[in-house]
Amino acid sequence: MRILLVEDHAVVREGLRLVLERDLGTEALDEAATLEAALDVKSDPDVIVADLMLPDARGPQVVSQLRERFLNARILVLTMLDAPTDVQLALSSGANGYLLKEAAATDLVDAVQRVARGEEYLHPSLGAAALRARHADTRPTHRTHPPLSPREHEILQLLAIGHTNSEVAELLAISLRTVETHRAHIVQKLGAQSRAELIRIAREEGLLDS
Repeated sequence: MRILLVEDHAVVREGLRLVLERDLGTEALDEAATLEAALDVKSDPDVIVADLMLPDARGPQVVSQLRERFLNARILVLTMLDAPTDVQLALSSGANGYLLKEAAATDLVDAVQRVARGEEYLHPSLGAAALRARHADTRPTHRTHPPLSPREHEILQLLAIGHTNSEVAELLAISLRTVETHRAHIVQKLGAQSRAELIRIAREEGLLDS
């Protein structure tokens, strides 16, 4: 796995490099302190770990320009910005994951591995807040199935960004059995035969739109 670190603080960059080399066993690391320097990197990274606050760019601009330059790379945001709006803008600009700098080293390694496998990653501390922001501006859509309840909709969106049943239960402070019951109802209402089909149907019908 080739990784590109985009972080303007040298001490932070060094710490990230040591963690990734130690826990992922990779030495294929490139580093950049600015967006301009990152865009000039000649290698083709598999995963980009990028801050959203750089000397020459901030917020979704960082993600969108990295996405345009590295079409095949997976982008993991690692930042101090925890507002739901920042999370939404980063994800809509092409980020595949979002992690706060206060997270543990094990969370960083897990996030890198998951986005590298093609999964979407959102740290549990951000998941519920991001979903509440989505629900604040819901739009009516045409349904070809029985409507989902607000709780079912919330659980569906958490499942869609990669959370397990247990993680959903923890995020929403409900029992695992309750999550499993809601999930069964969602599957029945949407007529899905698998998790992948469930997410596909939800996307096609606008159930995952912000």
